[in-house]
Amino acid sequence: MVRNKTLKDFEEVIRKCVKCGVCQAHCPPYLVKKREGAVARGKIALAAAVLDGETGIEKRLQEDISLCLMCGSCVKKCPNKVPTDGIIGAMRREITDRNGLPVMAKLLAGTIGSARMKNTLSKGAAFLRPLWSRKIPQSSGLHLRFGLPGMENRTVPEPAFSNLFDRVPEFSEGQPGRPVVGFFAGCSITYIYPEIGEMMVDILVRMGCSVFLPKNQGCCGIPALSSGHGKLVEELADNNIEVFAGKKVDWIVTACGSCNGGIGEYYRTLEGADRSFTDKVVDFSVFLEKEGFLEKLLEQKRTADPVKVTYHDPCHLKTQGITREPRDLLRALPYVDFVEMEDADACCGLGGTFSLYHYDVSKAVGARKLRGLEESGAEYVATTCPGCVMQLQDTINHAGLKVRAVHILELLLRMAPD
Repeated sequence: MVRNKTLKDFEEVIRKCVKCGVCQAHCPPYLVKKREGAVARGKIALAAAVLDGETGIEKRLQEDISLCLMCGSCVKKCPNKVPTDGIIGAMRREITDRNGLPVMAKLLAGTIGSARMKNTLSKGAAFLRPLWSRKIPQSSGLHLRFGLPGMENRTVPEPAFSNLFDRVPEFSEGQPGRPVVGFFAGCSITYIYPEIGEMMVDILVRMGCSVFLPKNQGCCGIPALSSGHGKLVEELADNNIEVFAGKKVDWIVTACGSCNGGIGEYYRTLEGADRSFTDKVVDFSVFLEKEGFLEKLLEQKRTADPVKVTYHDPCHLKTQGITREPRDLLRALPYVDFVEMEDADACCGLGGTFSLYHYDVSKAVGARKLRGLEESGAEYVATTCPGCVMQLQDTINHAGLKVRAVHILELLLRMAPD
């Protein structure tokens, strides 16, 4: 059994915060709210006060702790590398342990913790789509007819009638001597964008890899982590580690930045986590480069009229230093003219469940991307996280830009070398 760290486990690193304020310039919620409780050093001061018994879990404290995307931007720039994202996760679990889960978090837990529920909801949403949504003219997405409180203007992707497990076999036999790859698909790819998962499996099979897609894999746990539901995170981690142990795999590939951060980076912090699982987790862009796919792309003849594409860095990959590989893939595509955009590494505003609780702040954070998108002149903004695709497209829809957010795999499969 794995175990999350408690707030007490972070006591030593909490004391390393010297309140220098470097985090102010890099904290997305602070740049919107301009409130000390919204910035990293303010939240760390609250965590220290809770540890020292100087304050209780008051309403204002809960609100300030909720104003965090857990994007890791502050950690990257912190002179003392104080792990604010981990401390905020522990604080949220502390709040849950003392006060219980709020209603929204309970509903979310009931969904992400059950494959049957996710499957039922996704199929039901697809079947009843005309009742709850309408098409947005000249844009990519749907507009909610009956928006949730605080999210009346949210736009969402069109639901799929069949999920990834309905479309792809659990095991695809590859060529002798080639790697056996476990594919951790995650919730968004499995139930919202199953075509991205199909593309991933297709490319891996073309490369001669055997592909293991266990159908009883669950959510990576990032939404539960964001909600402070520590017990569910532990249950999901135990399940995922166990199901991938069902077949000997050389790698566990992800095509979702959040899932990569969840089953790789976060699971490594769990007490009792199996390192033989976490050490195999790799983002698909890194894997494709390791296995020579990039070299084959570079052998392709470039087209005369390439499409202009820019790139958005998902936070969970950026904080791990995975920034070059996705760009190299885009630059290598013979039909793509890659252009860098301003604020490519700025958070899109999704933040796990953050946009559910703070949609207005989420929109304001996402709006920081608009200037760079527009000035890039790109037709597509590509990324390596389906959650970012959804959030970016919502931002684009509201701004009325003629840009489409896509997963890199959507571009990659157009001319994937055999």
